[in-house]
Amino acid sequence: MHAPAASSAALADAVAQKTLLRFITCGSVDDGKSTLIGRLLYDTKLIFDDQLAALEKDSKKYGTTGPAIDLALLVDGLEAEREQGITIDVAYRYFATDKRTFIVADTPGHEQYTRNMATGASTAGLAVILVDARKGVLTQTKRHSFICSLLGIRHVVVAVNKIDLMDYSHRVFADIEVSYREFAKKLGFESITPIPMSALTGANVSAPSPDLPWYRGPTLLEHLEQVDVDADLSAQPMRFPVQWVNRPNLDFRGFAGTLASGTVRPGDPIVVAASGKSSTVARIVTMDGDLDAAHAGDSVTITLADEVDIARGDVLAHPTARPEVANQFTANLIWMEEERLFPGRSYLLKCGTRTTPATVTGLKHKIDVNTLDELAAKTLGLNEIAEVNIETGAPLAFDAYADNHDTGAFILIDRETNATAAAGMILHGLRRATNIHHHASLVDRSARARLKRQKPAILWFTGLSGSGKSTIANVVEQKLAVMGQHTMLLDGDNVRHGLNKDLGFTDADRVENIRRVGEVAKLFVDAGTIVICCFISPFEAERSLVRGLVDESEFVEIFVDTPLETCIARDPKGLYRRALAGEIPNFTGVSSPYERPEDAELVLETPTGTAEELAERVIEILVAKGLIERD
Repeated sequence: MHAPAASSAALADAVAQKTLLRFITCGSVDDGKSTLIGRLLYDTKLIFDDQLAALEKDSKKYGTTGPAIDLALLVDGLEAEREQGITIDVAYRYFATDKRTFIVADTPGHEQYTRNMATGASTAGLAVILVDARKGVLTQTKRHSFICSLLGIRHVVVAVNKIDLMDYSHRVFADIEVSYREFAKKLGFESITPIPMSALTGANVSAPSPDLPWYRGPTLLEHLEQVDVDADLSAQPMRFPVQWVNRPNLDFRGFAGTLASGTVRPGDPIVVAASGKSSTVARIVTMDGDLDAAHAGDSVTITLADEVDIARGDVLAHPTARPEVANQFTANLIWMEEERLFPGRSYLLKCGTRTTPATVTGLKHKIDVNTLDELAAKTLGLNEIAEVNIETGAPLAFDAYADNHDTGAFILIDRETNATAAAGMILHGLRRATNIHHHASLVDRSARARLKRQKPAILWFTGLSGSGKSTIANVVEQKLAVMGQHTMLLDGDNVRHGLNKDLGFTDADRVENIRRVGEVAKLFVDAGTIVICCFISPFEAERSLVRGLVDESEFVEIFVDTPLETCIARDPKGLYRRALAGEIPNFTGVSSPYERPEDAELVLETPTGTAEELAERVIEILVAKGLIERD
């Protein structure tokens, strides 16, 4: 090793006695983030001899510091990072001093890697924001500071790096400090600590520099050792998200999880946040025996004095300090998926241990992360940030993210790919969400269906323009009418004359078009009607959203599979001709995609039959599914 190492047992014991600080380094490209972390690892003697030898070799191949060792290569581990001299992914490194242990995340500076930077910041308690002394405060500096503020980091070190290239000028440092503090006034940081340094030479990183006689503050390492960033989670209101209901036998029923905040003791009153049901804590159980008290961060099993209906995802709280419970709230959202966000599309929302369907119901404004300006927008792309309104499928217990990171943070999950689509921070609940409830009707769906002597359903015809959807659907409705069935036909062109006349044909408007139609179709099903829907509906996610509005047995997807060439040849409205000429933008099949159904209940290939024959196949599947009966 670079210096004598202690035994592993002694090291483990020493580490256990120290506090842990998680922090990130961020800033503009080439500000020296990776070099700074390399310097910290080098100065704290955590580089093994073989690593040092490999570093010397790599410095000759990839280095940017001439004959000197390039410490940045300790962190820029990806081949692409070394070749380009930039950081792409988040790199985590561990180091320790006699006073503290550290986990540092080196985050990318490029704007296109904002999601990576946000990932690194999500668990950090402090940010070291590097500023090149030659360039001063840049837009990237402001962008990263804003994201740190957004993610709840309240302590910032402004590391004015490369001060050696400005002759260790006090004036340069002072000007940067004034500029940064002026910008950061609206970001709500609790502490801002400017430190002049040179990561390359080591000046003021771990030891004071004689070249900075005018600086009287701590070195970077001294500040990291001393700064207190730990919020007293035990002093906050008690929050216990239930991870698992433990029922090994008839004599024991406990609720397992990790105490997110607060303290709980046997005998304390408890309430289930969402249902309002109350009880008293009977025991706090662990593998090592019962506890007299559990504090924030403890993983325990709680038993109650009463039989209370509690499931995974419920949040237990103190009756006098409950979280908010609502199915609508406002949040800041960082979009992390290549496919764009469209308001109205259904996702899964995971907050703590609760997962529920959710929809972004409104995009209030997009935030320019470089200027902090609020911009009008209808959709979000990769790495973009916005303030949005969200509606969940079930009431959710939460706190504002500023008050509690554990119960105020969430992710959105793509229902098709299971990929994380976004990370969110709750700002506040929407008051109206707690005042609007489903109104119970004395006559329900089943009663209406019995009056009509039929079973309600949605017949969803999808396919390209000109595929023959409407023609076949009209014949199907005619056949159902002859059989005495009550129906309603919703056609894509017709609804755009009224219900959806305010919508265009952008991807976002197409999503909203199908969302509205789906809600209307659900109302017809509630009325006991067979509703026939003819819509191109090019996106699988939106078709799945409508399917999810009703029982599985009440949705029949019918894919009218007509080749694009056939649709263009038919072109009954002359739309393909105009689209191919560039006169109609966002035209499905030409300049906008169509996602073919993978699991449609019925596929109709129009070249193989007449409209009458294909309509008869629809009737046959309705009979087979028990939705209608032939006389």
